[in-house]
Amino acid sequence: MAAMQEEFDALLRNRTWQLVPRPRHANVISGKWVFKHKLRPDGTLDRYKARWVVRGFRQHAGIDFNDTFAPVVKPGTIRTVLHLAVSRAWPVHQMDVSNAFLHGHLEE
Repeated sequence: MAAMQEEFDALLRNRTWQLVPRPRHANVISGKWVFKHKLRPDGTLDRYKARWVVRGFRQHAGIDFNDTFAPVVKPGTIRTVLHLAVSRAWPVHQMDVSNAFLHGHLEE
């Protein structure tokens, strides 16, 4: 429950949605909770993570949306950066950004 509340609070804090009246004949797309265990490097449980995801497969191209865009890093880019870091003995660090998708600048 705490993980779900944390996700819900982040959605409210970042103003990613607002409740609006349902338009007549609208295709309302439902969502669901997805849960995951976040583990420490030694394999022990660090925390529970919950995400609210939309069931996008219920959308129809040209009706519910026109274009799709997902800003992700390609595996080849990651391998190139890691190769450069190793070859130059640069330190490499890992981090996790909460609600990282909210920090991108998109036109739509």
